[in-house]
Amino acid sequence: MIAVVGDFMIDHYLWGKSSRVSPEAPVVIVDVEKEEDRLGGAGNVVNNLLSLGSKVLISTVLGSESERMFKLFSKIDIDTSGVFIDNSRKTIIKSRVLSSSHQVIRYDKETRNEISIEYEKKIFDFLKNQIEMIEIVLLSDYNKGVLTSNLTQKIIALCREYDKKLIIDPKSDFDKYKNAYMIKPNKKELSLATGIEINSKDELIEAGWLLKDRLDLDYLLVTLSEDGMALFGDSFIEIPTLAQEVYDVTGAGDTVLATLGYYLEQNDSVEEAISFANAAAAVVVAKVGSATATIDEIINYERALDNSVDYKILDFDRVDIFQGSKKKIVFTNGCFDILHLGHIKYLQKAKALGDILIVGVNSNESVKRLKGESRPINDEFDRAYLLASLEVVDYVVVFSEDTPYELIDRIKPDILVKGADYKGKEVVGSDIVDEVKLIDFIDGKSTTNIIKRMSQC
Repeated sequence: MIAVVGDFMIDHYLWGKSSRVSPEAPVVIVDVEKEEDRLGGAGNVVNNLLSLGSKVLISTVLGSESERMFKLFSKIDIDTSGVFIDNSRKTIIKSRVLSSSHQVIRYDKETRNEISIEYEKKIFDFLKNQIEMIEIVLLSDYNKGVLTSNLTQKIIALCREYDKKLIIDPKSDFDKYKNAYMIKPNKKELSLATGIEINSKDELIEAGWLLKDRLDLDYLLVTLSEDGMALFGDSFIEIPTLAQEVYDVTGAGDTVLATLGYYLEQNDSVEEAISFANAAAAVVVAKVGSATATIDEIINYERALDNSVDYKILDFDRVDIFQGSKKKIVFTNGCFDILHLGHIKYLQKAKALGDILIVGVNSNESVKRLKGESRPINDEFDRAYLLASLEVVDYVVVFSEDTPYELIDRIKPDILVKGADYKGKEVVGSDIVDEVKLIDFIDGKSTTNIIKRMSQC
């Protein structure tokens, strides 16, 4: 479960056409043809998380016209028990008038003063009551009054106490983020927070370490627009941008925040999470307006950038990214010690059952335990590489256990494929998947037979 706390707002759009100038003032008249409300601000973070398949918990304070926000919440079927109403405030509404896709004017309704101590307590108590079921907390701060210094510090302390990762998209008054797990300012925000004008890599590094140390952060992630990202953790790491086309950067920061949370909920690798978020940002900036990225879009984008065989060989810890995929995932496993025609035909039939075929390969030690000290003939990397070289195979994962149960549980495929010799037997992982399919082997085609023939030569 991922909790999102912060400034939720309504992005209100009025689309129309203009062909006249007002006789009252030198402005165009827009004949409105369509009107729509969308979730914005922290709501866009929620939209991104939902598109990734995450379970989300929200908390905020709304004001007048809150019913419009609740209609949007009902459309995404999200729990609103952590949403509180203070009628002395205004629900944030940003209205944009567009004529033939060009924005003519934007007008805002909002309250910028901080929420009261009463509502700080409501949000904090709600989070504290739910903290055991929460894995990640995301704070989306648009400086509209919900994330006060007092509340932010209390949430940070709560997350530290319960060992929950907390990531903040900051705005101003950076001192209120002290002791956070991670914050992700952009370059301009970093410059304002440190007073250092950033025009070079050296100035970026100086400012980054200064802010990280001053706030005692575990990680500082700086987004650099077309220059990618910079991570300050145990060391300084540059992450180049993956974006090939940029149409609209609106909401890209929300996507990065959401995908960081999504990935870190399942995996402890910060660097891998940032790489994943970087690809997600590249997907959304190629779209127009505040957009979201699905698991499939991110995976396909990464694959399009790197078609090498190495990319298809995944680390065991990264395979759970497929859980949010809307494509049909097929999984099979084996030693694949000496690749032969029987293997190829089997894999072709497996791939035909779905969209993505993932093959689990027994490690060297696992093969020895299963087949004896004389096996495997080929090293685990060689076996994985040969399988990944096949067009029919989408991904390969080496596992070290005697059975692939843990790997299947992490991937949660739709279909599990085994050989027809498992007919009438229990198939490991069958309790996890929707369907088990048994495929016939080609008679006489096996690694054991190949080894016997070789021994007779």
